[in-house]
Amino acid sequence: MAAASAAMLLVGCTPDEVPRSTDPMPTPETTSSNPRTGSAVTGAVPGAKSPLSVPEGSPGLITTTVQFPSSGTDVRGYLAHAEAGTAGPAVLICHENRGLTPHIQDVARRFAKAGYAALALDLLSREGGTASLDQDAVSGALTRAGTQRHVSDFSAAFDYLRSQDFVDPERIAMTGFCFGGGITWQAATELSGLKATSAFYGPAPDLEKVRDIKPAVFGVYAERDRRITGAMPALRDALAATDVRHELKVYPGVDHAFHNDTSDRYNEEQATAAWNDTLAWFGRYV
Repeated sequence: MAAASAAMLLVGCTPDEVPRSTDPMPTPETTSSNPRTGSAVTGAVPGAKSPLSVPEGSPGLITTTVQFPSSGTDVRGYLAHAEAGTAGPAVLICHENRGLTPHIQDVARRFAKAGYAALALDLLSREGGTASLDQDAVSGALTRAGTQRHVSDFSAAFDYLRSQDFVDPERIAMTGFCFGGGITWQAATELSGLKATSAFYGPAPDLEKVRDIKPAVFGVYAERDRRITGAMPALRDALAATDVRHELKVYPGVDHAFHNDTSDRYNEEQATAAWNDTLAWFGRYV
């Protein structure tokens, strides 16, 4: 039990930092694909409050479930991108410790609308996928899988994006939220081909690994998120001792998970600001 708790503290949320509302979880209906087109079933995002929300089936976007190999097995992800155009930038998305939810799929479509090919992995693909698990089992399954498996899956996803003709292979970024923010920081120390990352309230990587970071890193922090934001000064000092391009920003008056608009911790003003800051960061470095 202690080992599992330590692992979750490394990359995710403590129990009291999980979004406090009953966030919509995936169901076979919300995650299924149109058998003719491969596109996900059209529909609004359950519980979404953000003005940035992009419903499934929005004109000009293609969304589908994709599958590719990773460490001897296949993993799945939700891919969103524009219908047509030249090869452009892409972003990998790491979900919270609730798995690949409709909210994270919405985030992928938001990036697609902003001009990115966005791939949100289901890090529980080996367990049958987020939608196949009981809601209460998701965070534990992610913890047991371990950080290294998750980073390895994102390495495979990076290679998958590089192989797509609508992606510029030299312009790939990564973002993640809560647990996913922690995985994003870990990936920044290992996936040197990333151009930029934006980690939303994610635990810092091993400070000894900070010097290995190659992408330009942006950290989103919440003023009231004492555990995560409290550890930020040490990370800032470690980054300052390197040549890593970085910015760590604390958003005022908000708590952990403030970007998740299906959570009662959502704050529209600061979530929108963090989103725009992330797009600006990616626009500068990707």
